[in-house]
Amino acid sequence: MRLLIINPGSTSTKVSVFEGYEELFTESVFHDAPELMQFKTTNDQMGMRKAVVLDFLSRHGMSIEEIDVFIGRGGCAYSQEAGVMIIDKMLYEDTKCDKGGSDHPAKLGVMMAYEFGCKYKKPMYTVNPTNVDELCDEARITGLKGVYRRAQSHVLNQKAVAAFHAERIGRKYEDCSFIVCHIDGGITVAAHKNGRMIDGTEGAGGDGPFTPTRLGSIPIMETAKFVEKHSAKELEAMCSRSGGFVSHFGTSDSNRIHSMAENGDQHASLVWKTMIYQICKEIGAMAAVLEGKADAILLTGGLVRFDDIVSGIKDRCSWIAPIYTYPGEMEQQAMCSAVMDVITKKKNAHTYTGEPVFHGYFWDEKTPAI
Repeated sequence: MRLLIINPGSTSTKVSVFEGYEELFTESVFHDAPELMQFKTTNDQMGMRKAVVLDFLSRHGMSIEEIDVFIGRGGCAYSQEAGVMIIDKMLYEDTKCDKGGSDHPAKLGVMMAYEFGCKYKKPMYTVNPTNVDELCDEARITGLKGVYRRAQSHVLNQKAVAAFHAERIGRKYEDCSFIVCHIDGGITVAAHKNGRMIDGTEGAGGDGPFTPTRLGSIPIMETAKFVEKHSAKELEAMCSRSGGFVSHFGTSDSNRIHSMAENGDQHASLVWKTMIYQICKEIGAMAAVLEGKADAILLTGGLVRFDDIVSGIKDRCSWIAPIYTYPGEMEQQAMCSAVMDVITKKKNAHTYTGEPVFHGYFWDEKTPAI
């Protein structure tokens, strides 16, 4: 049973082949922002991302026809529940059309898995897409009636790391409270309580810390001034592709910016330190959500490889809870294991409903469902 795992991210494409639960090959191909900005839309990246997948298989002496199951990271359709979901035509179309209101490269995982699966008549699944919605009511409400905060996060890796850490300390994820920070091309910070992500920053929605590719939270009036001189489309791109390091330096290459900071570049140094500062602010916010009862703060993602990010967070946040680091991500293994559990009938997969998890409140009769 060979499984192909396709995981497009904001700065990379990760591809793996598993034989059952065992990993055979994995690679991650970095995409700097200028490369991706050649494409007007995320959907336009499909050809390039497919070529990465096919080249990966070719270099490892395999063909796409040898794959038995296609698994793609997902997002951008209507919000979904956690777990394994069968990819069908409705999920594919809603993902392609961004029915959930966001536009993130993770969507291309579902789209590629569907196209490959249909062509070769093989099963296809997605696991814990970016738009899993487990928010508590207080996390949704804003100061504008009918305008709500959305669930949009690195759900796949955050839940995988949280479950792994819980098992490591001899507990169940469903019995723990964690603050989990995914720190990479995109950054999200979330409060996990009893196995649910009850609050968190909206990754590609102009919320939370700025990142190598995202602008993060900006005061609303300053945002309005930007739109007056530019366009809503430009602002949308800066939420996910051309903000953060890209806006300041024209690149999303964190190694390059970190090197500049280490070599005394004052601009790079301040931007780098501010990113860490903003992550710490969000950790503090999630500590309040959990009423100061976090069992641990878990740091994961590619940028956790930088010691000064870890030490900076420890300096400001170690008083909240013990801090543990899991550099990189557990996404490939998490997708494989979850789908294998379905294939071996240990767990069930669910089907996309074409409706969001959250429909609004009773006072929203004149407000379209979210």
